Amino acid sequence: MRRRDFPLFLAAAGLSASAAVRAQEWPARPLKLIVPYSPGGPTDAVARILAVRMSSTLGQPVTVDNRAGAGGVIGVDAVAKAAPDGYTFALVAPGPLAGMPNLMKTPYAPSDLQYMTLAARIPSVIVVGRASGIASLQQLIDRAKQAPDKLNYSSAGAGTSPHIGFELFKRETGARIVHVAYKGAAPAITAVLSGEVQATMVDLLPVLPHVASGGLVVLAVAGPSRAPQLPDVPTTAELGFPGVLMETTYGLVAPRDLPPAVQKRLRDSAVAAIEAPETQAQFLKQGAIAATSTGAQYQRLMQAESDKWRGVIASARISLD
Repeated sequence: MRRRDFPLFLAAAGLSASAAVRAQEWPARPLKLIVPYSPGGPTDAVARILAVRMSSTLGQPVTVDNRAGAGGVIGVDAVAKAAPDGYTFALVAPGPLAGMPNLMKTPYAPSDLQYMTLAARIPSVIVVGRASGIASLQQLIDRAKQAPDKLNYSSAGAGTSPHIGFELFKRETGARIVHVAYKGAAPAITAVLSGEVQATMVDLLPVLPHVASGGLVVLAVAGPSRAPQLPDVPTTAELGFPGVLMETTYGLVAPRDLPPAVQKRLRDSAVAAIEAPETQAQFLKQGAIAATSTGAQYQRLMQAESDKWRGVIASARISLD
């Protein structure tokens, strides 16, 4: 090394050492886990399980911050605009990453986020209220064809997974059922329970208590296999509709440009939390299957979902108007 370059080398080494020290000290304060939906829904339930486990592994509290609105866009935008220091991240369903960007000009691009890892997979299920008198998927289809546009289905909002999923069901079966949007999964399910609407397609997680109490009937699982919690309920493929496939994948995203060392520590903590046997048991009890991935794998999955959703949105002429 030339003598004149030695001060520059020392300065660079000092900066690297300083960054390493900061990474070792991270996290030095509580973290915020944003859920871009209302409390009580499936994303919220999964996030709260993770927050407890990650608080233990990181040595700092991880608090859940619900930022509902615009199909998840408001919460995800808050993460995209947060400081890239690792203290703010989010658990999201595909809606604000794969659905809403195909329906509106979102204030962020999906590429503005740092994809961390998958967290869980939850199969979507087609359910009706017990009072509807509908006992099978074919009966729902037949009734919808006999009285077009007389039945209603609920969703967690325009452009959300339940909305796109049910439109996919309509496209594949020819059933004509009218969409009614609610502000979140919890009120969408309540609408089916009360008889305001007859059906919905929603994650298995929030449905299980109402199935146990007798208020809801699950007609089919729109996933690749039967749900272990409901082994007697057939899949849509088994019932003759293999194209009706809708599985909600939950994953963790953070602001882009996280320092690599902080990104690694945050992701390692999340993966350890997800893969803990206690977490997997809690997820399974509530209808979710724990899943992890690399950040690149998660991002590719969301791109594939975006391509799929774009086709359903176009064929169903879905808009936010």
